[in-house]
Amino acid sequence: MAIETVRTVCNRDCPDACGLIATVEDGRLVSLGGDPDHPVTKGFLCQRTSQYPATQNSPDRITTPLMRKNGRLSPASWDEALGLVADRLLAIRKESGPAAILHYRSGGSLGLLKSVVDYFWELFGPVTVKSGDICSGAGDAAQMTDFGEEESHDFFDLLNARNILLWGKNLAVSNVHLMPLLQQAKRSGARVILVDPIRHKAAKLADRTILVRPGGDFDLAMGVAARLFETGGVVPDAEGFCDDFAAFRALATARPAADWAKAADVGVEDVDAIASALAERPCSIQVGWGMGRRMNGSAIVRALDALGAISGNLGIPGGGVSFYYKRRGPFDTSFLKKTPPRAIPEPLLGAGILAAEDPPIRAVWVTAGNPVSMLPDSATVARALETRELVVVVDTFVTDTARRATVVLPTTSLVEDDDLLGAYGNHFIGASVPVVRPPAGVKSDLEVIQALAEEIDARTGREEEKISMKVRGSARDWKERLLARVAPLGVTIDRLERSSVRNPFAENVLFGDRKFPTASGKVNLVHEMPPSPPEEAGFSLWLFSNSTEKSQSSQWAAPEPEMLTATCHPAAANGFADGALVRVESALGSIRVRLKHDASQRRDVMIVPKGGNFDRGNCANALIKARTTDAGEGAAYQDCRVRLVPAT
Repeated sequence: MAIETVRTVCNRDCPDACGLIATVEDGRLVSLGGDPDHPVTKGFLCQRTSQYPATQNSPDRITTPLMRKNGRLSPASWDEALGLVADRLLAIRKESGPAAILHYRSGGSLGLLKSVVDYFWELFGPVTVKSGDICSGAGDAAQMTDFGEEESHDFFDLLNARNILLWGKNLAVSNVHLMPLLQQAKRSGARVILVDPIRHKAAKLADRTILVRPGGDFDLAMGVAARLFETGGVVPDAEGFCDDFAAFRALATARPAADWAKAADVGVEDVDAIASALAERPCSIQVGWGMGRRMNGSAIVRALDALGAISGNLGIPGGGVSFYYKRRGPFDTSFLKKTPPRAIPEPLLGAGILAAEDPPIRAVWVTAGNPVSMLPDSATVARALETRELVVVVDTFVTDTARRATVVLPTTSLVEDDDLLGAYGNHFIGASVPVVRPPAGVKSDLEVIQALAEEIDARTGREEEKISMKVRGSARDWKERLLARVAPLGVTIDRLERSSVRNPFAENVLFGDRKFPTASGKVNLVHEMPPSPPEEAGFSLWLFSNSTEKSQSSQWAAPEPEMLTATCHPAAANGFADGALVRVESALGSIRVRLKHDASQRRDVMIVPKGGNFDRGNCANALIKARTTDAGEGAAYQDCRVRLVPAT
């Protein structure tokens, strides 16, 4: 019996990009643990990743291409599958142009080598792509508008904070390795305020928890701004480094702080607590992702940016408004150059595919994603894929999306990955290495696209247009190319395979000189009231579809339950008992759930696990209308209203 341990890095859609220690027995993964030497991971993992060996060794794993024959997906050879795909793609490109082909890539793997897949589609087309970002689009747009940069203070700078605002941030599920740092900061005297419409485990670490009205974060932020102006909590030089200062002040002070508090459904003492925390610098604002997933999501993040600015918490250790770390920043992706002929906003993908004309979308290629489960209005996304001539899905399992494919191509898993990773929750970058060999017949995304390029070149026959020559190279070759910017600074493949390394370009503290890469060199302050989402009569509960300790989107750490659990306050249960079988219904659809009472929650929220399985009737996104955020083309997931009805 041969037992070995191998170090690698997690590639899942999570801010931490953890260092992993894999235990392999006779070529089979038996356990995954956290790398004790990784400065952030520190030897522990989330439940989803620690239980990954069950997924890796699942008998449901795809190990051979599948092709639709007589309406069913049946095993096929790589030659047969890629031959069909190459023929169809070339015919569609010739007849309708490359814009008739859509490449959809999401975050099923955050490896940088996935950008080579994008490169292939640039060379073949360029083809139609998605625009925006369903998760972070609103916040991305907000911080770029306000600061001209989207980056955060060093991860460990939190230890310099006197006060910490966790605004919409569920650390226990979505940023678990920030928990120990927060505990350390508290032991050093930092005070923590949690602002969120739902009560979650992070509340145990908070000195004060404020259950704001769903979507009321902008009102709360304006109330805090009003109090800062009233009490002298605005730094004297704020007008000098902030544009639209007078207009922002006029907006914030147009109503008394108490009126803003009422609009946010919080107490005026909550407004005072946040204002005091900001004024007692340094105060770090840790911005969560969920509240940006509203129709006013970008305005909410902009309001938090403004609070950080006027209170003087920008440019000082222990301060900042931390939303995102530039995970791609160290890497050289300059080979991606072409502008796509057309882009469809990601939240509107289903309707966008169906409505596309001149040319229509005839083919869809899916990389690292499961859009039927992941995107709002799942039924429309499903219908859009079902009505295309060619749908190719590259995945490890037959997902809701793969069940609608013409061809499914098996790819490598988390522990078979050979790639580079950057984190969006800290500044560390690392290299994933294969800790087990993939099953015979499985190719990496890089190998898939290289094989397709060979098939296409064999049919076109023009030497000067050979795509295969441009995407050729081993994973290591491409890693070296991607590391070209940081290799002169000692960040090499060999070093990254031994340990994760901090991005050498990242600063510890942002904007220390109070200069910003905006057009004016100043912070742009939000100064207009955002619109409210439309009312939906008869639907009294706000739906929160959140990641859980066991699930992330449509991926589960354990076998997916036959039925989802929906959680609400007993007074919001419409008379249904704890444990009852009911339906959560929106204007768009319904799902059958097991009800759970939780008296600690607000009386206007309903909480269900994120993602789920559309074909089993367990997908929360089937209830959510496809709408974009006010900027950044994010998905307004959190503006869904629902009610409880009998499970007929």
